[in-house]
Parts: sequence; C-alpha cells; structure tokens
Amino acid sequence: MSAPDAKKRAISSLDKLKELTVVVADTGDFEAMKQFKPTDATTNPSLILAAAGMPAYKKLIEEAIEYAKQKGGSLDEQVVEAMDKVYVLFGCEILKIIPGRVSTEVDARLSFDKEGMIDKAKKLIAMYKQAGIDKERILIKLSSTWEGVEAARELEKIGIHCNMTLLFNFHQAIACAEAKATLISPFVGRIFDWYVKNTDQKTFSMLDDPGVKSVTRIYNYFKKHGHKTVVMGASFRNTDQILGLAGCDLLTISPSLLEKLNKSTDEVVQQLSVEKAHDMKIAKVSVDEKIFRFEMNEDAMATEKLAEGIRKFAADAVKLENDFKAKLQG
Repeated sequence: MSAPDAKKRAISSLDKLKELTVVVADTGDFEAMKQFKPTDATTNPSLILAAAGMPAYKKLIEEAIEYAKQKGGSLDEQVVEAMDKVYVLFGCEILKIIPGRVSTEVDARLSFDKEGMIDKAKKLIAMYKQAGIDKERILIKLSSTWEGVEAARELEKIGIHCNMTLLFNFHQAIACAEAKATLISPFVGRIFDWYVKNTDQKTFSMLDDPGVKSVTRIYNYFKKHGHKTVVMGASFRNTDQILGLAGCDLLTISPSLLEKLNKSTDEVVQQLSVEKAHDMKIAKVSVDEKIFRFEMNEDAMATEKLAEGIRKFAADAVKLENDFKAKLQG
C-alpha cells in the first residue's frame, strides 16, 4: 500500500475516542459541529456571547430582538425575552446538525434561587416545545449549588432533564446523583488550573492530573453504586486530559481540541469502564444539605471555582443583555 493510501486509511484519535465515549461539542459555533460531527452539544452564556459577535449568527440575534419587541413590556422585560429566545434559537439550530441533545443554561444569576431556576427551566422547555422540539432532546443546565441540586430534583420528577454544571467536588456529584439529575459536567480543566496556581506542582502526567483523578473517582463511584446520572467531563486544557478519561460516558470538547484529536492518529486506551468500577471496593456515601455545605467549605478549590464560574457566566450574561438592550433601544 502506498504512503498516501496508508495516510488516508489511518483512523484519527477522535474517531477512536468516539468508539468509547459520546463526544459532545463545547461550542456555539455551528460550523465546528458540522466539521467534527459530535453526538450532543452544550452551550453557556460565554459561548453564546462569543458566537453572537460573529456575522454568521446575526440573523438569530435579529430574530430574538424582533421576538422581544413583539412580546412588549418594559425594556428590561424585553431584554429577558430576547435572552431566553436567543438561547432557544441557538439550541434549535444546533439540533438541526446533531443527532442527540443540546444543553441550554439557566441564567447563572439564579444559582441560589431554587424556584427561579425551576421557573426558567419550565419557560425554556415551553419555548422549545413551541418551536417543535421535544423536551427529550433538551438538557437544562443548572449550577451545582445546593439550590441547583434541589431544583434538579423537582424538575426531573416532571420529566425535565438536567445537566449539572460548575461541578468540582465529589460530594457535589453525589448530591446531584441522589437528586436523580440526568447528567453532571465536572470541570476538569478548571480543577487543573487551581492546582497549578495554588500548589508547587505545575505539570502532571495524564492519569495524575487532578481534574482527571476527580472525574475518574466520580465515574467509578456512580457505576459501582448504580447511579443512573451520567458523567460528562468538561472544560479541558489539553488532549491528555481528554484521553485520560477515555471511556467516560460523555466528554464535551472545544473545537480547538477536537481539531487536535482529529489530526492525531495516536492510540486511544480505554481508561474508564463499568466493569472495572464494579470490581472496586468503594464505600457508599449519602449527602444531605449539611454534608454538602460542609464538604464544599472544606474544599477550597471547589468553593473558589464554583463562585468564580458563577461570576464569569453572570458577567457574560450581563454583556449579552447590554448588547440586546442597545439593539432594542436602537
């Protein structure tokens, strides 16, 4: 076989990964989804803000503005309607590209408001329904605060599936599983960032990476004890972190790292499996509100990163709101 033929037939690391794990696109960019063909996609205010500035998505922004104007009300009320509409419009467009589900995030400023999160989730699902999208194709993203956990508990009872985001801690994860949340998104890269900043160790081997170790522990616990909540590793800084979690239920990956995996033909070794988890001796843990709050308090990394993540998503939501406000006034 000639060299060009061998190169053509080589299977990319991304395709090998897809044989072990559901790959999710961590982007609001439709072209990236078309290129890398993920099963699912996830968005957040930061990703939507970035996409909203691209000329390709001008039509969606204009449609959201027009929708808000037709709804009427005060300027602030119209801004809220435009924000909700743009998230749903992006979700609808994404679902035309991918075969699976899209995650749509509840405003991070509601992170400590259980009823506010529930009401916003119901509204988003109703807007998707009006657009002809079944709720089975939607995951509502909630911050993994105690209030977020309790909101997920109520929403899952009425068939609204939840993706618990900004998750950094083992007990956070167990609380989400005990609330029967559909999915959790532990943030591998942000855990790694904290350890690089706050300890003397600046580099880690693939399986010794603190973010990889955190997700591995959560995955093994869930599988050992039969939790139905699935684990989606998120927020990666490099491909080693991704490959260190090969076999995880899902991994949500940015376009730049998808590109690197697509260009690589390196071997992909399965690191996580249900079978391996079943063979492990892992004690059962139960988490109530007191335990949740104490364990988060004891975990400086998780406490800092949760607060930082909420602030960042909230700030980007405000930027997007200001952009809509200017357009509505203009």
